[in-house]
Amino acid sequence: MGLQRTVEPMNTLQEPRKREERHVISTLEIVDVGTGERHVLAEFDDLIEAPNWTSNGERLIYNRRGLLYAYEMVAGESKVIDSGYANWCNNDHVLSPDNSQIAVSHHTEEDGQSRIYVLPLAGGQPTLITAMAPSYLHGWSPDGRELSYCAERNGVYNIYTIPVQGGVERQLTDVPGLDDGPEYSPDGQHIWFNSTRSGLMQVWRMNVDGSEQTQMTDEQSNNWFPHVSPDGNTVAYIVYREGDVEPNAHPPNKEVEIRLMASTGGPSRTLVSLFGGQGTINVNSWSPDSQKLAFVSYKLKK
Repeated sequence: MGLQRTVEPMNTLQEPRKREERHVISTLEIVDVGTGERHVLAEFDDLIEAPNWTSNGERLIYNRRGLLYAYEMVAGESKVIDSGYANWCNNDHVLSPDNSQIAVSHHTEEDGQSRIYVLPLAGGQPTLITAMAPSYLHGWSPDGRELSYCAERNGVYNIYTIPVQGGVERQLTDVPGLDDGPEYSPDGQHIWFNSTRSGLMQVWRMNVDGSEQTQMTDEQSNNWFPHVSPDGNTVAYIVYREGDVEPNAHPPNKEVEIRLMASTGGPSRTLVSLFGGQGTINVNSWSPDSQKLAFVSYKLKK
């Protein structure tokens, strides 16, 4: 298979500033959660990260060199999404429930800190949502009203929510350790997240008001970024080996796993083993029918 080519409009986007280089080949893949069968969609001669699957099943949204792209499943090609001045987007991007908008974490020109913005998925100018930084987006509530994110305030990282139109943020966690990756369940009743409060990074769940914070995994590994399937039955998360990374780190270029567990808790199973980590599955990448996952694996360039 040849390397993926992208189609970019001319003269409509600012040139992104130089990013940190990761000398990798990125492979965009999907996996059947029932059979474990993997299918390669495209390879890229540089870094891409974090595919979101659109609700109509037709596109995968990912980030590359600070910009957002849409991979067209039928055509097999990628097209850039015009995000205006938001040209330093990281792998925290989330689609609105109706897929009309996309929220991003963009590092602002003034101080290089991550803040959250919302723009039309079809392209257009972004609107600032979180004035304070750093703020790292992870979830959009099913009713469309709130965003959830991890943020550092006064030297401590905790989980917050904020109205989609902006306003006063609400802090949901306040315990020792790193809390990260907050994402809503499809029924809107829970926020899933990961936390080091018990030692290793593990998957947790709480009510949307922050009450009843409950540990959902207790494994000898560091578990990050829980994503609930659209039917609400299954949770996917990425796993680093114990001792391979610090509990509060999710670096690239590691041997990792994607595991699945029931949303009610219980034992997990390994779906995929791969070389990846940061960028592989930072956002919810379930297919609309809850039968497949999209992810990115990597190979180091020689």
